[in-house]
Amino acid sequence: MDLNQAYYLVHVVEKQGFSAAARALGIPKSRISRQVKTLEESLGMRLLNRDSRQMSLTEAGEAYYRHAKMALDCMVAAEAAVRKDKDALEGTVTVSCSVGVAQFALSRIVPRFLAENPRVVLRLQASNEYADMIGDGIDLAIRGHASLLPDSGLIQRRITETPWHLFGSPDLAQQVGVAVTPSDLEGLPGLALGWRPEGNSWSLQGPDGRTASVPYAARLRSDDMATLKQAAAEGLGVVALPAYVCAEDVAAGRLTRLLPDWTAGLPEISLLMHERRGNPPQVDAFAAFLRRELPDVMSGGGNG
Repeated sequence: MDLNQAYYLVHVVEKQGFSAAARALGIPKSRISRQVKTLEESLGMRLLNRDSRQMSLTEAGEAYYRHAKMALDCMVAAEAAVRKDKDALEGTVTVSCSVGVAQFALSRIVPRFLAENPRVVLRLQASNEYADMIGDGIDLAIRGHASLLPDSGLIQRRITETPWHLFGSPDLAQQVGVAVTPSDLEGLPGLALGWRPEGNSWSLQGPDGRTASVPYAARLRSDDMATLKQAAAEGLGVVALPAYVCAEDVAAGRLTRLLPDWTAGLPEISLLMHERRGNPPQVDAFAAFLRRELPDVMSGGGNG
């Protein structure tokens, strides 16, 4: 058995194509195609059905893939088992998250993980669009969600809840006065997360399970939380953001929380990873690190 050929075939299957496998591995597509073709010739049978639009496994290919994947997982586990220095992790971890999570959460803890594991390389894809974990070769994804995520065949691990609050500049807060009910904010300009022209109201949850919807006119729409936060600090309007994003600005007096008894949402943060045995040690280590460190960073703050 040629492990290199098996390795390439497994990646083609899991990434659902030669091009995606080549991008994930950082090698030419022609090399992967040549190795898989050589494997088929040595076995004397076709493993993949190919046409211009899609690729699928033959019956023989499905059997070969199952056994090859088990063999490769065992090799990874064997390598990890014989490492004398358990802290000497090495290899690449590819992570997907939103821009806000990257800027205001991961930026606080990732340098420490990399300093403690100098042979690990982190590839961070920060985007507000959901990535294709298989097609893009992503090991871990951090997702915020207000409802249950769809069953995607991925392992989902809850990390924490992230309270969202309404914030404005101290001058705007003084102008509003002691706002105690959502109606006190009606007529104020809003700063909206998301550049598309949709959603012009804050959905609020208050004491005793009460809810309210407060319409606003958006003066600025952006996918970038940093831009919205700065605009709020300069008095351009009210913004709904995660508490941890604004915690330092509230402590420094640049922002004030409005309607302290109300929240603008309490979404969950989950970690998604592939449902497979034998994840590389550096991936498992970084996943454990995120589950341990992110709750402290993301679950509170900004209550001033």
